[in-house]
Amino acid sequence: MDSSVAPVTIDNAHRQNPTKLSSQKKPSKGGWKAAFFVISVEMAERFAFYGLAGNLITYLTNNLGEPVVTAAKNVNTWVGVSAIFPLLGAFIADSYLGRFKTILASSVIYFLGMVLLSLSVSVIPMHSRKAVFFTALYVLAIGEGGHKPCVQTFAADQFDENNPEEKAAKSSFFNWWYLGIVTGASVAIVVVIYLQDNVSWAAGFGVLSGSLAVALAVFLIGIRKYRKQRPTGSPFTSVAQVFVAAAKKWRVSETHGGRGICYEDDRRGGSHVKGQTMGRDLVRTKQFRFLDKAMIIDDKDTLCKTRDPWRLCSLNQVEEVKLVLRLIPIWLGCLMFSAVITQLHTFFTKQGSTMLRSIGPNFQVPPAALQSLVGLTILIAVPIYDRVFVPIARKITGHPSGITMLQRIGTGLFISILNMVVAGLVETARVNTATKHGLMDAPKAVVPMSVWWLLPQYVLTGLGDVFTIVGLQELFYDQMPEEMRSIGAAAYISVVGVGSFINTAIISVVQVISSRHGNEWLGDNLNRAKLNYFYWVLAGLSAFNLCAYIWISRRFVYKKVENNDERVGEGKESGMGGYLDVKV
Repeated sequence: MDSSVAPVTIDNAHRQNPTKLSSQKKPSKGGWKAAFFVISVEMAERFAFYGLAGNLITYLTNNLGEPVVTAAKNVNTWVGVSAIFPLLGAFIADSYLGRFKTILASSVIYFLGMVLLSLSVSVIPMHSRKAVFFTALYVLAIGEGGHKPCVQTFAADQFDENNPEEKAAKSSFFNWWYLGIVTGASVAIVVVIYLQDNVSWAAGFGVLSGSLAVALAVFLIGIRKYRKQRPTGSPFTSVAQVFVAAAKKWRVSETHGGRGICYEDDRRGGSHVKGQTMGRDLVRTKQFRFLDKAMIIDDKDTLCKTRDPWRLCSLNQVEEVKLVLRLIPIWLGCLMFSAVITQLHTFFTKQGSTMLRSIGPNFQVPPAALQSLVGLTILIAVPIYDRVFVPIARKITGHPSGITMLQRIGTGLFISILNMVVAGLVETARVNTATKHGLMDAPKAVVPMSVWWLLPQYVLTGLGDVFTIVGLQELFYDQMPEEMRSIGAAAYISVVGVGSFINTAIISVVQVISSRHGNEWLGDNLNRAKLNYFYWVLAGLSAFNLCAYIWISRRFVYKKVENNDERVGEGKESGMGGYLDVKV
């Protein structure tokens, strides 16, 4: 490189073998002993979230008197906002507060929101109850915004990728992380929803408030064991610099106008913090070549005594922007999956409320409690996946994780199609049973069909989560630039939020079209509604979406780092390698 371009100072000591440096001394912080505290906190937070979300449509319809479609839209909107706010929370964490402080602040907000929610169903006067209830819901959404993107990333940060032992532990971390939060969600669905239906809503929400107080205390107990990443400033500034620099040099090439030299001397070695994962140099790739212009040194750069970051960017900086761009199509390809699983909190629950739910002479299964079947499926499937499927698949494919992350996500997308097909068939059987017994105009009557006919669609929902949700968690952690991992977690979470909004839009379109050609498909009387048709519409849209996802995945290129023979997160394969051709 021309000497007139001021290089960033590099600490050569940090250019040594990172594995050797990491292994010289056993770290006193981090690892599983710290991660367990964070997992416990997340379990409690999921306990609170699902204790509320799992039965929310029941409270809106039975206690606040909302129509089914309006209640479903309100649930979808709240879930969507709760999943969109993490983008703001992640930005604040990565840019200003750091993950630990963001988690602490958001946990306090979340706790206060739950206390307000408990008061809204108990001591607040009836004429103000609905307004206070919805205010509390969106205070909780703000708390979710800071909590969701940071907790998982903060827990994963406890494992040093440059330490072979900790890197191996992180390989299984995402499976066991998801297992932990599903445990919290499942217990909430069984215990809290029973309290809400059989004792009082105040008692149910009061238990949730208590769980959040305990979670906050547990999180503080482990404060001396955590590895804490420092905020690095706005990651969007670095992204913007690459686009601006590339635009300024849009006529420059390495052979025409440039000096045939790319600026590579940037680095993270000097900023490495002891006990934290050290940044790694990325290998130059051939995708999005128009961005490569940002790192070409031209005559104007040569004449400058100092590097202008808005005119000349490093190779690593450019490649990090490419990492973000590659994930956007995958994000888009998973939105329909989230639109499908949203039925879990809305129409699945309303279906169950019309069916036989008796166990013995005196006990009625709360319809929302059936969501625990999803958690039970995950509790069984995750260990089988981790301990049985992965070793077998590894022997066949040679891939360290058995199958690639994109293959795992794609499998879940296929399962979601089966889920909607099966749900439509079960709903058809339920309506036929209602017709046979003359119950078509008796929406509150119990259809003489066991609620356990819904078991397959709940199990398929759980299996889809094991593949797609866990796969998305790992992909958006592994493939994001290291200083943007909180935003990566928020981006994966926002899939659920945008999917909820898409589901609301589909409901609105279906209602408008069906009302023009007869009865609305999604009326308050499910016996007269055409919920099975709605499920099959979702199945068709999901099938189209899967085809688009496969096309996108075939063109995906995984992150690759210097001095590493395999691409990060994929072993020897790329994209949907194994059953799809790869274009690199």
